[in-house]
Amino acid sequence: MSTPRRLLLVNGPNLNLLGIREPEVYGIETLADVEKLVTRTAAERGFGVRSVQSNHEGVLIDAIHAARTDCAGIVINPGGLTHTSVVLRDALTGVALPVAEVHISDVHAREEFRHFSYISDVAVVHVIGEGVRGYASAVTRLCAVITGQADG
Repeated sequence: MSTPRRLLLVNGPNLNLLGIREPEVYGIETLADVEKLVTRTAAERGFGVRSVQSNHEGVLIDAIHAARTDCAGIVINPGGLTHTSVVLRDALTGVALPVAEVHISDVHAREEFRHFSYISDVAVVHVIGEGVRGYASAVTRLCAVITGQADG
């Protein structure tokens, strides 16, 4: 069976407020801008994208579970669930797809509680503090992992 040529883009709680919420931290780009960037970057590498954003953990978990049948990898910005959600981590390990973890801000330079991620040891790609353009970097690096073209 061939590997599906689709990525799942997951954006967690409050990321629907991109461009509005704390623009000094998260920038002025919107979630729609993120989705366009990811779709364009993935298409340049021969991948499609399915996007989901929710403020409800169960919706994200259901989308991750569904990805196991038709996606080759997952790009995720879990938002605040990064620091709290064992069940989100379990969903990612359960589907056994390569994961790229993205954070727009440098979470390690912020409040202490943001320094820990339940996702980091599951992810094969980590992009932190590159702003919205970090999503493109995550897609590029994840596609390289999926296609066997990653360095080292």
